[in-house]
Amino acid sequence: MWAEPAYVGSSVCTECHRQVDAAWHNSDHAKAWTLPDETTVLGDFSDVTFTHGGQVTRFFRDGDAYMIETAGADGQRRAYQVVGVAGIDPLQQYLLSPQPGRTQAYDIAWDVAGKRWYPVFPDPVPPPGDGFHWTGTYKSWESRCAECHATGYSRNYDPPTNSYAPKMTEIGVGCEACHGPGAAHIAWARDPMTRKPEDGLTPIGLTVDLGASQEIEVMQCLTCHSRREAMQDGNPMPGTDYHDAFSLTPLREGIYHPDGQILDEVFEGGSFLQSKMHARGVRCSDCHDPHSAQLRAEGNAVCVQCHSPAGNPEFPSLPLKVYDSPDHHFHPQASAGAQCVSCHMIERTYMGIDTRRDHSFRVPRPDLAATGSPDACTDCHTDRSAEWAASNLASRVPDSLHRGPHFATVFAAARRDPQGQAQMLLEIAEWADGPGVVRASALDLLGAVADMASADRATRLLGDRDPLVRSAAASVLRSLPPEDRLARLEPLLSDPRRTVREAAAKALIDAQVTLDTPQATALAAARQEWSEALRLRADYPETQLQMGGAALQARDFAAALTAFERAVTLDPQLVDAWSMVVRLHAAMGNTDAAQAALARALTANPGNSRLLSLQ
Repeated sequence: MWAEPAYVGSSVCTECHRQVDAAWHNSDHAKAWTLPDETTVLGDFSDVTFTHGGQVTRFFRDGDAYMIETAGADGQRRAYQVVGVAGIDPLQQYLLSPQPGRTQAYDIAWDVAGKRWYPVFPDPVPPPGDGFHWTGTYKSWESRCAECHATGYSRNYDPPTNSYAPKMTEIGVGCEACHGPGAAHIAWARDPMTRKPEDGLTPIGLTVDLGASQEIEVMQCLTCHSRREAMQDGNPMPGTDYHDAFSLTPLREGIYHPDGQILDEVFEGGSFLQSKMHARGVRCSDCHDPHSAQLRAEGNAVCVQCHSPAGNPEFPSLPLKVYDSPDHHFHPQASAGAQCVSCHMIERTYMGIDTRRDHSFRVPRPDLAATGSPDACTDCHTDRSAEWAASNLASRVPDSLHRGPHFATVFAAARRDPQGQAQMLLEIAEWADGPGVVRASALDLLGAVADMASADRATRLLGDRDPLVRSAAASVLRSLPPEDRLARLEPLLSDPRRTVREAAAKALIDAQVTLDTPQATALAAARQEWSEALRLRADYPETQLQMGGAALQARDFAAALTAFERAVTLDPQLVDAWSMVVRLHAAMGNTDAAQAALARALTANPGNSRLLSLQ
């Protein structure tokens, strides 16, 4: 274990690492979060107004202060001082503090290239009191954003006051965000004899050696570049195993297309883990300079550093042939269609103008159009059909190996009827050479096994090499009787990875064990880890739903009511939670409280049919 290494700040690193510092200094990482001043604020604050959906925003200066005048949580207009700047390209958002202990990301942002104000979310403007209003829980900087825009960050949420007392080493993604605290490294640089092998640090005094393996580097990047659920408060110490700090979000409906392509904002990681490049040992820094955050070359030159007749000795399995040619891409040289990324990394736009590319590096599959998955061909040829694209590819590449069965067809069908696809989902989960995130997603789609033969197949996956698969396999066994479930899942309570232990604890929420036994100790420890993770995420309405559901399983109705009440306090539009509040009051014999809760629910969600059905 590390001997509590100390952070020193990026400015201290400059003395020895001047070239690296010069590359990092103007990068998106360095500018991920800055304080407002003449050098950092790019937006027009020359007393201009912007109107969107009836929301009128005024941007102006008050001396050295940058001000935004808009409607607050109570609907009253007032001026708020900008207290922080998020990002530098392609947009900037400005941070406001509507009350002590809370910082919010304002959702009228500055388009840097277009030099204009624009709404980050083009949907109708949520009214004050809505969870998606700029003052609402989903726009909380401390809760939703800051940990990936800062170094050594912890948000220190206080549930009674619904406020934060964040701590960090520095704003922006600094050196120590990736390399770990630098004090011991500096001591080593000044006198190598200060290093003590027993302190658990690397030979040069850092908490992680990013060059040691592909997995270490990729998983360090994924701490921010992935859609995930955190198990700790803020940034994990660099070098912490990803699966001890986060649970990766599977390829779920509304987040990914059935074939695993990006749909919602997923931050690259879940895509890259699906790729053959990841399976062959490619790491992020092979394509991206980690300090400047820029690509290592322009255009197709990034790809042909490996995909060429010369190849790359680090990846000997690659065919040695010409890829950057019309014979391969079927488009005029140097055209948009001739760019490798046009066919192999579809692009989607988030936050209005922020384009992100799918990092699963897949071959276009227009033949999978029936699943609802997009394809790169008709992304560009919008006047053509997927059938045209599939026929065209079949004629050009008649012997392609990239056709035939694909998990997308199973996933698409399972999203409608998971049990109807149960056997196929289990086959995908058992796909020994398949990406772990795909195999785990198959189990996630299955939900719960329906028969003992399926339970036995899932049980064999509890020993899988991939923590994602082990975690998902634990979850699908929750339909078994508690005693059988405990017997199967007991080894996972002591799994090396925390995400697996927590998954086992969740699946055993109703299990009873004999006290003062190793089994009871392991179960209690895993439950405590899960409980602590929930406590640290108590500012998330979705966490309160989890807490309420767990309390219901344990038949602790009072605790469930508290959690669901907290959920609707954080998000008044959370109809599922309101429904449980009303039902629980009624089940506990408090008719007046049930009616009062229903009235509050309808005030927040007037005319909602599900709530009206509770009358």
